[in-house]
Amino acid sequence: MAAFSANASHFAAVNSSGNFTKRLPFPAEACAPEISIRSRRTLQLDRPLYISAASGFGRFKSRESSIECNAYDARGAESAPFDVELNDAVAQKWKIGVYFATWWALSVVFNIYNKKVLNAFPFPWLASTLTLAGGSLIMLVSWAIRIVGVPQTDFQFWKSLLPVALAHAIGHVAATVSMSKVAVSFTHIIKSSEPAISVLVSRFLLGESFPLPVYLSLIPIIGGCGLSALTELNFNLAGLIGAMISNLAFVFRNIFSKKGMEGKSVDGLNYYACLSILSFFILIPFAIAMEGPQLWKLGWHKAISEIGPNFVWWVVAQSVFYHLYNQVSYMSLNEISPLTFSIGNTMKRISIIVASIIVFHTPLLPINAVGAAIAIFGTFLYSQAKR
Repeated sequence: MAAFSANASHFAAVNSSGNFTKRLPFPAEACAPEISIRSRRTLQLDRPLYISAASGFGRFKSRESSIECNAYDARGAESAPFDVELNDAVAQKWKIGVYFATWWALSVVFNIYNKKVLNAFPFPWLASTLTLAGGSLIMLVSWAIRIVGVPQTDFQFWKSLLPVALAHAIGHVAATVSMSKVAVSFTHIIKSSEPAISVLVSRFLLGESFPLPVYLSLIPIIGGCGLSALTELNFNLAGLIGAMISNLAFVFRNIFSKKGMEGKSVDGLNYYACLSILSFFILIPFAIAMEGPQLWKLGWHKAISEIGPNFVWWVVAQSVFYHLYNQVSYMSLNEISPLTFSIGNTMKRISIIVASIIVFHTPLLPINAVGAAIAIFGTFLYSQAKR
């Protein structure tokens, strides 16, 4: 007789005539089976199985005929969906972690090279134009060799993108002007007040209202930035104004971007690429008017004579890392919530401030550090209050 046996109590047997003789039910609490072959015709199961399908019952044409059974472990089948969901959640956390780490690292590197270029070549309008030109070139090449799919755009898309690009160009060049006048850390301390500007613009110009905790979170943001500005050792009014204009411009950029992208199918990567290209063309005439080729030529020769060929690498690195860190930030928006993005942006500023102080040996009074910490903590409270 050929038989299946399981702990001597759960089995199905077939007699020599090929007829099914006995079958005992398998319990629902069955767990993962361990299977071993005890003989040619006996399959020993240390744990019971469910039989999901069977073929070969009935008359056999020969004694060598066999029964083919499809079995599954009840407990394992129940836990499989949970295991898949758990693995997906872990993978998503790792993915977000990689996005954040890459975003922060690229941002820190850009700010360091940006400040190096501005120290040797104090022409922020040209520096801003070159960073946008570098990003535009990267994306044009990516589209040409099909690394990135070419976006399907029309005249209406570019028309809606125009105010976004204008605000982006103003915000970018204003931040660069600020960094050319003051320390990188001070610029980013002031730029951490962007949530306060956003709330004020939304409230008084757009008529939006916010819950009380949002308004209360603005107190440490404004207070911390004010304390840091008053105690800044290398304070410069142009640097402060540049950072504030950058905040205001980026707030309007976000507002225009939200309205302009409604119903559009361009992804974050290509959207930022189009934004960079249009901002580049907007900025060119203003850069020429504000500084001009003659000053650029003199400044370039001076920088090369003082720094050497490394200066060219600094300019290239500045442009490439600016595009990459913005590209990663826009790509991350497709993976995380606005709240998580806001928290990540706050942590990014902390990384930049700390790294710039270390690299450039920026002098910092304790009271200045306290002001910076208060402002950044207020930004974190703001992100929590907007849930």
